[in-house]
Amino acid sequence: MTGIEDRCVKQGMRMTEQRRVIARVLEQSHDHPDVEELYRRAAEVDDKISIATVYRTVRLFEEAGILERHDFRDGRSRYEQVSDSHHDHLIDLQSGKVVEFTNDEIEQLQTEVARRLGYKLVDHRLELYGVPLEDKSSGDGNK
Repeated sequence: MTGIEDRCVKQGMRMTEQRRVIARVLEQSHDHPDVEELYRRAAEVDDKISIATVYRTVRLFEEAGILERHDFRDGRSRYEQVSDSHHDHLIDLQSGKVVEFTNDEIEQLQTEVARRLGYKLVDHRLELYGVPLEDKSSGDGNK
């Protein structure tokens, strides 16, 4: 059983075979797929899975706190498994690639800013949007 499946079972969720397939596909994802991509991957495993089933399952997993939805300004909701460890995201606006990172200095600064403004920081989400500094295809590094 995958971590997602285990969390679903612990919450008393009924796990159909199609939900198990979707959970496994999500568990194996190292990116932040949208529903269309999840459907494509799940259909490779079970061609009887409908896109409606994927939408319903993703919504169910999100409502249960198992998946987190992101909108990285590309017009589609993308998903990742809720993690015990915090991380932030850098989104490449040219390729759409999402880079996960952690930075203790940024974490400390956010806590300090909240404190200075009279708040205790209890949660946050940081998304950075950028373009590559260099054109890697040119090979000259002079951009």
